[in-house]
Amino acid sequence: MVSALTSRDASQLRRALLGWYDAHRRDLPWRCDSDPYRVWVSEIMLQQTRVAAVVDHYARFMQRFPAVEALASASEASVLAIWSGLGYYHRARRMHQAAKIIVRERRGQFPRTAEAWRQLPGVGRYTAAAIASIAFGEAVPVVDGNVERVLERLFQEGKKRESAWLRAEAVLDCIRPGDFNQAMMELGATICTPRAPQCLICPLYKWCCSRGAAVLKPRPARKQQHLHYALPIRGKSVRLIQRPRDARRMAGMWELPQAPVHPGEETLGHFRHSITDTDYDVSVVSAPPALVNNLEGDARWFTRQQWQKLPLTGLTRKILRKLAPAT
Repeated sequence: MVSALTSRDASQLRRALLGWYDAHRRDLPWRCDSDPYRVWVSEIMLQQTRVAAVVDHYARFMQRFPAVEALASASEASVLAIWSGLGYYHRARRMHQAAKIIVRERRGQFPRTAEAWRQLPGVGRYTAAAIASIAFGEAVPVVDGNVERVLERLFQEGKKRESAWLRAEAVLDCIRPGDFNQAMMELGATICTPRAPQCLICPLYKWCCSRGAAVLKPRPARKQQHLHYALPIRGKSVRLIQRPRDARRMAGMWELPQAPVHPGEETLGHFRHSITDTDYDVSVVSAPPALVNNLEGDARWFTRQQWQKLPLTGLTRKILRKLAPAT
């Protein structure tokens, strides 16, 4: 279906999209320049994560690790501590590994092509193309969920990831590839959204085959789960336990101990927490001495000043900020 676009149509489409992007793109902190380090960090953070959730984390991360050398020389624990709350912690670990490779093996020089970026830990096809096009102007297309949806509606073709890459390559603006790729992602995130596309103000309306006619699929029901945690307090300190280093999820992260549920028990706090497809209803209670004394694994006492520097799970950090003793 890509062939249905004439050369003239494709040229007009590119101008229309770039013109819209120049006028309406969001003011995001990683767009202030095309520094490869900043682009790389933002792209890793944005994987499977909403922009709104990334902005504050990005600012704190760049303040703590302003250059790849600072990231490479940091401990894994300090990297995870700054990352806490973003989830998918394997991203931070792999980026930390890649930073060491860039500094120690590449003498601080970033790869300049998508192919070279893919040799680094944690960098897949999409991320490599995004960095290479935005930071170095390489004429390579990107396809993430937003871009795939725009292309599917634009050309009214089924969801086939490889054909999406071919379509993206066919429409790519080779003079401004980085801006064009960001424009496609921006369009999918703000205009050509999954459930309520704003077709009448879309810059690609003229060339779109579907124009909002696609039938919406019902959203799958989210899972519901209840969690019950204890908050052990001794003076100004709280007792936390560390997940095993070989745990399947969030390995090595610190968290509160889970506690058995006792009907009628008074709670210290109630929280809502969401991860991917699950919504958690979280209760926090005081920790009885028996539970504190019998904690298994690596359990330690930490003051607020200490736990603020730990790699905590996002839920634990949320609870401690509200319920832990002040310094």
